Amino acid sequence: MAPRSGLRYAAGVRLAYHVMSSPLGLLFLARTERGLRFLDFLERKSLKRAFAAHAETVPDAKWEPSLLQLKAVVDQLDSYFCGNLTRFDLPLDLVGTEFQVKVWRALCRIPYGATCAYGQIARALGQPGAARAVGLANNRNPVPIIVPCHRVIGADGSLTGYGGGLPRKRKLLELEARFAHPVGQAGSRSSTS
Repeated sequence: MAPRSGLRYAAGVRLAYHVMSSPLGLLFLARTERGLRFLDFLERKSLKRAFAAHAETVPDAKWEPSLLQLKAVVDQLDSYFCGNLTRFDLPLDLVGTEFQVKVWRALCRIPYGATCAYGQIARALGQPGAARAVGLANNRNPVPIIVPCHRVIGADGSLTGYGGGLPRKRKLLELEARFAHPVGQAGSRSSTS
């Protein structure tokens, strides 16, 4: 997983896309030739609205349906939802500020079944006062689940905001706890250092 810095693509980038079913609802997946670029929760959105939501970062994109190009992503997500995969191994094409990319890399180091507070991530990045900025970067994560922003919680252990909604965050954490810890054992907290 090698996130790139920068805020947008040049006009006319080609994106292969696919919509898959999951225990969290429909997932919109899109990739460039470099790797997975977007994972969105579709909710009641149409494909047209999904494309429009990314128009600012990928102007004049050429959207092409392709399960074949996203099959590895679909297979790994299916394995994750079944409890058979604890770490994704996919090429990613993440575009963000330098700080966002650092946060997304730190999120990938939070172990499966563990959680971490925003402040812990800020301290691990050498910026102890940046907990709020970590939260904003978390909110901008273009590939939730794969880059596990759902594993970030409040300092008091509470579930805090999640782009896919708190019920989805809770469901992801419960899924990981069920497969990561034997029955009767509590979940764990982790640091990213």
